[in-house]
Amino acid sequence: MTAPASTTARDGLGPFFNTNACQSCHIKDGRGHLPASPNDNNVSMLVRLSIGASDDPRFSVKNHPTYGEQLQDAAIPGIEPEALLHFEYETHVEYLSDGTAIELRKPIPIIKTTVYEPLDDRLETSVRLAPPMIGLGYLQALTNEQILANADPEDKDKNGISGKANQVWDKDQQASTLGRFGWKAGQPNLKQQNASAFSGDMGLTSNLVTHDDCTAAQTHCNNAVNGGSPEVSDNILNKVTFYTANLAVPKRRNSQASDVINGNKHFQQIGCAECHQPKWEVGEVTDMPWLSNQTIFPFTDLLLHDMGEGLADHRTEFLANGREWRTPPLWGIGLTENVNSEFGFLHDGRARTLTEAILWHGGEAQFSKQQFTTMSEQQRSELIAFLKSL
Repeated sequence: MTAPASTTARDGLGPFFNTNACQSCHIKDGRGHLPASPNDNNVSMLVRLSIGASDDPRFSVKNHPTYGEQLQDAAIPGIEPEALLHFEYETHVEYLSDGTAIELRKPIPIIKTTVYEPLDDRLETSVRLAPPMIGLGYLQALTNEQILANADPEDKDKNGISGKANQVWDKDQQASTLGRFGWKAGQPNLKQQNASAFSGDMGLTSNLVTHDDCTAAQTHCNNAVNGGSPEVSDNILNKVTFYTANLAVPKRRNSQASDVINGNKHFQQIGCAECHQPKWEVGEVTDMPWLSNQTIFPFTDLLLHDMGEGLADHRTEFLANGREWRTPPLWGIGLTENVNSEFGFLHDGRARTLTEAILWHGGEAQFSKQQFTTMSEQQRSELIAFLKSL
């Protein structure tokens, strides 16, 4: 809510923002979606901005000098938003070996500035969709050593799969450390991920991220009323972090069905499990002991992989280059539509189905994609049945 308000717990929304609540993006704690029409809002996605890579280890990119690191297309009363945003789509058709045609779409952000200088040719953009929130405490509990054990940045085993760890800045520790959260593994832990979302998405400061996304050039933003310093108390940030760490993973369904069992075999045979690593062991978790000593099945290695030109955003994030993305967890993916009937897969929500998501894979996943395209209709159906069982 905007300041001044009847509560001081988190007043100070904006002045620029994307949304006013976590659930507006992570709908029912699930994934977001692209706008269904030009008149629909952009509330469960955002656009990252930059003008190049940063040579300072504390920062992932060089922020745009006027518009900062993230485009905010909403603002509090009396303030014009940074820009008006809508999407157009590029489409092309992929053909499977049996002649089946699948239309693929790619969202292109169309940005119309409202108050400040027009955007120029230096601008780099990356559309990001809100991901599902389940099981994050388990992923945080995995040790750096466990994750790094699977890294092979030089592809020494010559299997075409590298896997690279991102090294990001930990604001609490004031040091570089392993990144594991976000589409490019740009955040080291849930607390910093949440504090950054409060700042970038809602314009709310905390003791961890003490600024919102107003730049020096945005005088209207800087002169607007605020909710004090910080606007999000340590108590609120810690409670939100506790909540995001403890959202349960749904139980698998139909795991003994013949099509699911066959689909699992296909998943393994065409190499999907090289990156979507099924199984991990969680050790002792001292601050949340109920997460301790469990076997989990997130289907991710939490590492960066080159996913090819089709998915490239050409925007760096610490060590991640413009073609690299962190392997997203697959657990719960089969219940996506149950949580939110409007949804999108992949980092920018372009894929409307799991088949479309697979067909966008390239780079290190090109072999797996090609194997999928040559499967029979029954084999493809079995693979999708397996994914929907997760």
